[in-house]
Amino acid sequence: MEWIIRLMEALGSPGAGLAVALENLFPPVPSEVILPLAGFTAGQGRISLLAAILWTTAGSVAGALVLYGLGAWLGLDRVRRIADRLPFVSVSDVDKADAWFDRHGNAAVFAGRMVPVVRSLISVPAGVSGMPIVRFTLHTAAGSLVWNTALILAGYALGENWELVGRYLGWVSTAVLATLAIAIARFAVSRLKARRS
Repeated sequence: MEWIIRLMEALGSPGAGLAVALENLFPPVPSEVILPLAGFTAGQGRISLLAAILWTTAGSVAGALVLYGLGAWLGLDRVRRIADRLPFVSVSDVDKADAWFDRHGNAAVFAGRMVPVVRSLISVPAGVSGMPIVRFTLHTAAGSLVWNTALILAGYALGENWELVGRYLGWVSTAVLATLAIAIARFAVSRLKARRS
């Protein structure tokens, strides 16, 4: 956390934006820590509240675009070939996921920006499925603006107690990870049963 404080001290609001961009790519320090800290810093008058919101949203979009680019580079055909070599995944699974993303991609990207863990992951399938980059950017910016504003304002309002935001949202992150782990385990078990029958 010290490096985030140093970034904001050295660069002001752009430092908070850079921290959020890096968090998208290397998520050991989540936005649940960065954003309330930016709000607390704004509450102390060291950075502008509006600038913190705008710069962190720009950072969110920048980080998401890098992951979108990774997904676009992988592409649907390459993901299909990879799936064909994996033990529990089939090409039809990839096609179903792609069809689902075609139908629900806008909502998935917008809402996904407000869900811990999913925030970073959602950009990759958007790139793989070929979601138009302008549409992806707009939905990413809108979802990020809502999330960033809420957490920055929470840190601003809580003042010295800004760390409470990260503590409570840490439980949400744990629940999301547990849900993903259970879903993957159920998927693997169902595939094993299908192969044995």
